[in-house]
Amino acid sequence: MCRSEHERADRTKGNTLQLAAEFGTGQVFWSILWFFLFFVWIMLIFTIFGDIIRSDDMGGVAKAIWSIFIIFLPFLGIFLYLIIRGGSMGERQLKAAKAQEAAMQDYIRTTAGSGASAADELAKLADLHSQGKLDDAEYAAAKAKVVG
Repeated sequence: MCRSEHERADRTKGNTLQLAAEFGTGQVFWSILWFFLFFVWIMLIFTIFGDIIRSDDMGGVAKAIWSIFIIFLPFLGIFLYLIIRGGSMGERQLKAAKAQEAAMQDYIRTTAGSGASAADELAKLADLHSQGKLDDAEYAAAKAKVVG
C-alpha cells in the first residue's frame, strides 16, 4: 500500500468515528422509535392480509380489491380497512382458532383410539367370559393381549 492509500483509509476511519460520536441519545431514541413503528406497520400489514384471506363473508373480487387497495395506497387502505372491517377481525380470528382447536381435538381422538383403559378392557373380557361368549382359550389370549 502506498502512502496515499493509508491516508485515505485513516480519513475514512476518522469520518466513521466522528459520525458515531455525533449520534446522540435523542437520535438513538428516535431511531429505535422509528424501527419499532416500522415493525408494527409490517405486522399490521400481515395481520390485515391474513384477515382478508381468512374472511368468509367476502368473495374473491372483494378480496382482490382490498389487496390492491392496500398494496397501492397502503396508509389509506389499511386505515380504511381497520375502520370498515376492523371490528369483526377478532371474531374471525376466534372462529379460525376454534375451528383449528376442533380439528386438533378430532385428530387426537381418532389417533388415540377408544380411550378405554386396560382395566375397562379386562372387565369387558371378564363379563364376556362369564356370559359364556368367550371360551377359556379365547379369554386367556385376549387377556394376554390387553395386559401386554
